[in-house]
Amino acid sequence: MAITRDDVLHVAKLAKLELSEAEVERMVRDLGTILEHVAELSTVDTKGVPPTAYGAVEAAPFRPDVVVESVDRDAALREAPRHEDGGFAVPAFVDEG
Repeated sequence: MAITRDDVLHVAKLAKLELSEAEVERMVRDLGTILEHVAELSTVDTKGVPPTAYGAVEAAPFRPDVVVESVDRDAALREAPRHEDGGFAVPAFVDEG
């Protein structure tokens, strides 16, 4: 199934996207390429391959949870560009007005 210009415009309208003419043409080309790859996958012989929902994990890829000594608060705050009330001072990023 080939993607047409009308298909791209229809989906863009549903998604409330405004696409330039160049973007429409690029989408037709790119989506067409994706569909060609999907069609190629359908030619792969999968007889005898059991369906899987997920891959088995033999062991969690995490490091062991080991308690170690933390950095001293005073040492950490000495390295901070700004500190206040025993903690790091950071610029506000939420407008509260």
